Amino acid sequence: MAEDNEQGGFKDRLARQGEDALGRLAQDLLENPIVTSTISRAFEARERAVQAQETAMSALNIPSAADIERLTRRLRSVSQRLEGIEDAVDRLDERLAGLGLSAIEQRLVAIQDQLTALSADKARAKAGSKSG
Repeated sequence: MAEDNEQGGFKDRLARQGEDALGRLAQDLLENPIVTSTISRAFEARERAVQAQETAMSALNIPSAADIERLTRRLRSVSQRLEGIEDAVDRLDERLAGLGLSAIEQRLVAIQDQLTALSADKARAKAGSKSG
């Protein structure tokens, strides 16, 4: 058992020393101006490469990932609007079904009768103005 404690303590001490050494190494690298400038140049080069890629894709009329993302968002928006329109049409259909087709037919017949009467009045008025 004493041996297990010694091994556990040794492992813990070794792990702490390794973590400390890695921490110091990372700190030294971050403080080194050559390393930081190299990392900075690498990120700048990556950004220029991304811009060049987007320019080339645009020249070839190939959509970029950003274009596809915008299109996807727009498509979702249109889809949601279409669902809203479908819901409104369903509600309208239910209201029309509740009114009954005969009520609509009666209303249309009444409108048609009024139009016929107006046409007859117009024809009489026109005939009266010619005779007079």
